[in-house]
Amino acid sequence: MRAVYAEHGPALLAFITRMTGDRAQAEDVLQETLVRAWRHSGRLDADKRPLRPWLFTVASRIVIDEHRARRARPAEVGAESLEQLPASNELDRAMESWQVAEAFRALSPEHRAALVETYYLGRSVAEAATNLGIPPGTVKSRVYYGLRALKLALEERGWAT
Repeated sequence: MRAVYAEHGPALLAFITRMTGDRAQAEDVLQETLVRAWRHSGRLDADKRPLRPWLFTVASRIVIDEHRARRARPAEVGAESLEQLPASNELDRAMESWQVAEAFRALSPEHRAALVETYYLGRSVAEAATNLGIPPGTVKSRVYYGLRALKLALEERGWAT
C-alpha cells in the first residue's frame, strides 16, 4: 500500500481536491480510496490492467456518493447557530414573564394602572396619584388589592407562593 500511495497518492489527492474544493475532505476520500484498494488487493494484483484508472474511478464515485448523501439529509448547522438559541434559564424566564403577563391581564384596569405606575414605572404613590388623577390613599389601596389579585391569578395558573 505504501508503494501504491507513493506512486498514485499525490495525483489522486490533486484530482480529489479539484472535485471537492476542500483539502480535508479530499484527504478523507483519498484514505477511503486506499482502504478500498487494500480490501480488493487480491483481485487488483491478479488484474493486469493499470491501477490508476481504477483508483480515480473509485475516488470519483466516493465523492459523488458523499455529495448525494449530503443532499439527502438536512443541512448541518455550525456552532454559531447554537449560540443564538436561548439558554434554558432564559427560556424559563421568558415562560415566567409570559405567565405573569397573562395573570396581569386578569386584573381590573384600575389595579393594573396602579401597579404599572408604582412597580413598573417606579413612581412614588404621590406621583402615581397625580398621573392617575386619584388620591394617594386610593393608589395605595389599588396597589394592595391589585397585588393580592395578582397573587391569586398566579396561584390559579399553578404558581406556588
